[in-house]
Amino acid sequence: MAGQSDLKLSVIISAILHIGVLAALALNVDFNNKPTSTMMSAAKAPPVQAVVVDQQKVDDYVQKLKADKAETARKERERQAELERQADAAKKAREQEQARIQKLAEERKQQELDAKQAADAAKAAQLKAQQEQKRAQQAEAERKLKEQQRQQAEDAARKAEEKRKAEEAAAKKAEADRKAREDAARKAKAEADRKAKADAERRRQEQELADAMAAEQSAVSAARNKQLQSELDKYKAMITSTIQRNLVLDEAMRGKTCRVDIKLAPDGFVTSVQTTGGDPVVCRAAKAAINKAGRLPVSPEADVYQLLKDINLEVRPEFN
Repeated sequence: MAGQSDLKLSVIISAILHIGVLAALALNVDFNNKPTSTMMSAAKAPPVQAVVVDQQKVDDYVQKLKADKAETARKERERQAELERQADAAKKAREQEQARIQKLAEERKQQELDAKQAADAAKAAQLKAQQEQKRAQQAEAERKLKEQQRQQAEDAARKAEEKRKAEEAAAKKAEADRKAREDAARKAKAEADRKAKADAERRRQEQELADAMAAEQSAVSAARNKQLQSELDKYKAMITSTIQRNLVLDEAMRGKTCRVDIKLAPDGFVTSVQTTGGDPVVCRAAKAAINKAGRLPVSPEADVYQLLKDINLEVRPEFN
């Protein structure tokens, strides 16, 4: 810009000088003839004055150009400043818009994350509810099974008790018949003794009577043994039912068994329990069930208790 201004100034000054020369030609000034001193003096005065006047114009014009240049530069600076201000404003607006867009995107992502978390929580709650319902159904099924087993055990115990009573009544009747026959035998024997010691027929009768008494005694013993076996079976069934009620079932136990040896106190308290063979899973569950029960059913009759105090049972898990 400064080089262009100087060039313009030189052109203007050159133009002014040419104008001065042309003016001199117009006034018929002869530049080839040497003027006299008087003429030269007269001729020199106007050009000097013209040069002074023209230089002033030139200075004024130069000052005007400088002022115009300064004004133009000032306006250019103002324009550049305005452009920079507008650019800054546009940049800030663009940055604000980008920040707003970024914030909206983050909010959208957060909303999507919140929605996903809510969906996951709802799904987990639904799954938990389904699991709770399934556990409740299983618990109800187990309760019904145990109730059924308890009812079956009670029915078995009732039938065993009825059978025991019937066998006990039969044993009492057999005992009464035996006593009646013994009385009759004693009477017959007394009558036979009273008659003069017995002949061959009396001996035969006595032998038959003796045989009958032996047979009766054997029948009584058999009836009592049968009664004891019935009582033993009854209490075995009750003990097995108690173990089944306390047995924690596992699908791995299906179709498997375990034999256990149980020692009982007269009041039914379990003093010892040992597994003697079978599936390990069933054996562990059976032993835990017996220990959980703590006390098992025993008969108040001494001879039945003698058969129950050291009992060996087979535990077979019962499934529906």
